Amino acid sequence: MASSNHLTGSTQSELNKSHKVAATTVRGLLIATILLSIVAYLGQSFFPQQQNPPLDIGLRIAILIFGLGSIALRRTRFAAMRLQDIGALKGASGLLHTLERTTLQLALIAASIATMGFIGTVMTGDARYTYVSGVIALAVLVYCYPIRSSWERTLQQFAQNSNEIAPPSN
Repeated sequence: MASSNHLTGSTQSELNKSHKVAATTVRGLLIATILLSIVAYLGQSFFPQQQNPPLDIGLRIAILIFGLGSIALRRTRFAAMRLQDIGALKGASGLLHTLERTTLQLALIAASIATMGFIGTVMTGDARYTYVSGVIALAVLVYCYPIRSSWERTLQQFAQNSNEIAPPSN
């Protein structure tokens, strides 16, 4: 990739490490979410069927808030003005830390959504809780999946520390 040629060796290695951690975590949680749906499907006969309207409403509201909250969190944390400030104050290292940390937080929110649905399935015997929350969790995980070229563009655009990023060529 030509875009990574502007990154110095230390920034490139830090980018590789941060991106690998974030991508591996998101992939792992994608697999875990799918496995929860499989467990809910296979375990339907083991979960007692019980109606619980307050739990139903509570889970729907919690999953909705977590799902919409993850979108708001990502948009807030990755706002251009915020990234510009972080780049000016902390350079490429601060930007990478922000990208990695926010991605991991969003992935954990998605895992929480999937877990809430599975708990609803265990408590009521209705596998739809796991399926619906799993789809929402998968959407959040795909939404937050770290795309390497985007991280590189973010570093090139917002990192202000001259010894971490080479100046753009004219």
